Amino acid sequence: MKSSSSQYPVNSVSKLFNAQLHFVRFLTYILILGFGVTIGVIFSFYLKDCTFSLQFTQLSVSALPRKASMQPPPPPPAITETQTSNHSHVGLKEFLKPPPIMHDMDDKELMWRASMSAKIPEYPFDRVPKVAFMFLTRGPLFFAPLWEQFFKGHEGYYSIYVHSNPSFNASQPEKNSVFHGRRIPGKEVQWGNVNMVEAERRLLANALLDVSNQRFILLSESCIPIFNFTTVYSYLMNSTQNYVMAYDENSPVGRGRYSIRMLPHVSLRQWRKGSQWFEMDRELALEVVSDRKYFPIFQQYCRGSCYADEHYLPTYVSINFWEGNSNRSLTFVDWSRGGPHPATFMRSEVTVEFLEKLRSKRCQYNGNSTNVCFLFARKFLPNTLSRLLNLAPEVMHF
Repeated sequence: MKSSSSQYPVNSVSKLFNAQLHFVRFLTYILILGFGVTIGVIFSFYLKDCTFSLQFTQLSVSALPRKASMQPPPPPPAITETQTSNHSHVGLKEFLKPPPIMHDMDDKELMWRASMSAKIPEYPFDRVPKVAFMFLTRGPLFFAPLWEQFFKGHEGYYSIYVHSNPSFNASQPEKNSVFHGRRIPGKEVQWGNVNMVEAERRLLANALLDVSNQRFILLSESCIPIFNFTTVYSYLMNSTQNYVMAYDENSPVGRGRYSIRMLPHVSLRQWRKGSQWFEMDRELALEVVSDRKYFPIFQQYCRGSCYADEHYLPTYVSINFWEGNSNRSLTFVDWSRGGPHPATFMRSEVTVEFLEKLRSKRCQYNGNSTNVCFLFARKFLPNTLSRLLNLAPEVMHF
């Protein structure tokens, strides 16, 4: 009986401890449940707020006016027959018409425009092939009256282009002159400078804008024709070659002007020299104005004692187009007296015998020997004009 009564307090304490433990566990569960419910309520309110904000933002954006670029373009206005009748028809004739001589294109734009070429060789229209006479001058054309006599009666078979220094401000030739309005936009040119070749390319580019021009001859203010127009025109139009003088000269004024910095595009073996007074066909002229490989090299490295006008075209043509080149010039120049410049012909030297001698040189033409070798000659002093005008009908037949 004593032992039963002694165990009672122990059981009571144990029951009390278990009850407290259950209460603590229950309270813990309640707290965890409450914390979870609280978090859930807060999170649901947050999601609801975000959804509302997103809907409000979308509503606001949709309410804003759209940009013009986002709207579909309006339908084109209907073109009535009355409207079309007010506009002239643009056909091939308008496309072929060259721009005015005095245009506003810079050199980069001009070369790009001039480099265009039709892929179809046959012309879908009637045309008369023309010779482009390109005069590179410092000032006035002293021999304009002689050239007027040369061109007379042959309109439609030639084009004329004159490049002179911008500082030359002489008045325009008379309206009835073949040189009236034929001066192209030019830039400053110095003797022996690479800008002389730039002027030559500028002349070629302007002449190429006329699709009827098929042959291109470079002349100076001291050049004269030594045959009549019919002979010159027939000679050029029937020629199978270009006339760019090119030869290898192993001397200080030949190979000595070469710069090793031109490698790898131009080697010493390829370096050539020649007269700047060239004549070429349309195909080669297009290649010259389109050249973006060799000409920049000459612009950069052919300076000082390297005269680009004596080396660029001879070297360029020899590297790329030697098969179609005659390696000679059609303009007679006398270098027999020595010095950095060719001989100048004075009035007393201009005789029938002298002119006949120029007209009877021997050379090759289309693979055959001929005595019509030079078509032009230079350098003549201005005081020779009157005598040349007197002798032209008898000797040159114009």
